[in-house]
Amino acid sequence: MGKDLAESLLLYAVTDRRWLGENETLSDAVRAAISGGATMIQLREKDMTEDEFIEEARAVRRVCTVPLLINDNIRVCKESGADGVHLGREDMPVEKAREILGSGYIIGATAHNLSEAICSEEAGADYLGVGAAFGSSTKMDARRIISLSEYKRITEEVNIPVVAIGGITSANVEGLSGLGLAGVASVSAVFANKDIALSTRKFRKRVEDAITGSERKQTGEI
Repeated sequence: MGKDLAESLLLYAVTDRRWLGENETLSDAVRAAISGGATMIQLREKDMTEDEFIEEARAVRRVCTVPLLINDNIRVCKESGADGVHLGREDMPVEKAREILGSGYIIGATAHNLSEAICSEEAGADYLGVGAAFGSSTKMDARRIISLSEYKRITEEVNIPVVAIGGITSANVEGLSGLGLAGVASVSAVFANKDIALSTRKFRKRVEDAITGSERKQTGEI
């Protein structure tokens, strides 16, 4: 799973239905994001019943040609056919989720610092979502990372992929260069646009330049 998972984390799009256009479904938005270059999708729904969440996840699963993860909810993950879950610090412990899901599912965990990152890796997480890099316009209680250099400390100490999350846009993603990240997760840079496919394509280019380009320079490939 290691290399394939890391590659799937390059542009990790997190959904937010607040930006859906008139007569646009979440499946439409996800399809457009994938066509523009999103490499992983996280379905985040806070205002639905669990059964509604499952139905929405099943609909998104049908159009999703990249890994689909569910925010927080193990039951929704299993019943929708999703590929895994992402767990926040206040959600189900990673160890418990692994007991329920087994080894065939991806489990991501949130971390804000090196200590939390190490604990999550030891608990069995497959990747880490670390932030908030630049604050967040979609999560008002998001904790800022101590400094961007904390990413480097984390990626040098853990053996699982790390993605940055929190307020990341085309305008600031270059600040994440050279930190050892596998990619970035973003909500607004993908979904807060009328032409999601076009905006995602442009954002992916900036992400590749910042993340993949900086790694190639460090290894002498370019």
